[in-house]
Amino acid sequence: MDFFTPIVDDPYAFGQIAAANALSDCFTMGAQPVTGLNLVAFPCELGLDVLGLILRGGADKMREAGAVILGGHSVDDTEPKYGIAVTGTVDPRRMITNRGARPGDKLILTKKIGTGIVTNLTKAANPLVKAARGLFGRNGRLPEGVFEEAVASMTALNQKASRLMVEAGAHACTDVTGFGLLGHLHNVMEASGASARIWFSRVPQFEGLLPHAIPGTAGGGERNREWTRAFAAYRPGVDENMQALLNDAQTSGGLVIAIEAAKAEGLLARLHEAGVSAAAVFGEVAGGKAGTVEVEP
Repeated sequence: MDFFTPIVDDPYAFGQIAAANALSDCFTMGAQPVTGLNLVAFPCELGLDVLGLILRGGADKMREAGAVILGGHSVDDTEPKYGIAVTGTVDPRRMITNRGARPGDKLILTKKIGTGIVTNLTKAANPLVKAARGLFGRNGRLPEGVFEEAVASMTALNQKASRLMVEAGAHACTDVTGFGLLGHLHNVMEASGASARIWFSRVPQFEGLLPHAIPGTAGGGERNREWTRAFAAYRPGVDENMQALLNDAQTSGGLVIAIEAAKAEGLLARLHEAGVSAAAVFGEVAGGKAGTVEVEP
């Protein structure tokens, strides 16, 4: 179950993103979603047409995943919130958890990071936009097309990646959401009794975000940076902007997949063939202190 306030202006896209985000918890386990219950908090003065677009976006994305909306619950609220409680099924013999990563495994990330930075800095009412204006390049904005690319990424289901990782025999998986890439990777390594080594240059990321990483991660990303200092080691060459991007709080982010090294390139090729074009090997599992992450440039 997951729900949140709007991160885009378009109500239909907001519904799609919220549904894709909620569905990811099934996909991380290799499960098939079956049903969903809408969770709605909505200010009535915005009008039922807006609410209808939000719900249609969620229902369409659920239908794309092969699941259906059974109903739900709504309350009158001062700020819109939407999400879905999803129920799915999984074969326990093939279920993938966050506890199975093994030293020597390669780490694959299936979507680009940076959605938090993009959405934070494009919210017209957000004071960060005014405070950081002038940091966005010559035209006072983020790189052209990056917002649309980020929305397309957030609305994309992790379903294909889920199916392919199960077929390839992945050892562990998590999705990347509010705790950022480093936070969710830490959770897998801690549960697996292992450590991780990653290379920033190999992490899939939206182009042109580094100059905006600090102002774009104020709030949730900032809290993530404070938390991850206890277990993240940054090697020389990994500057503060890079650290901020790795801790950026994501919405409907990709899957982090731990898989045997000999199978990694094969899985990567199949992901690309299936249209999961951003997928890349960005690190490896090691035998160091459980939960720690070493970041190299």
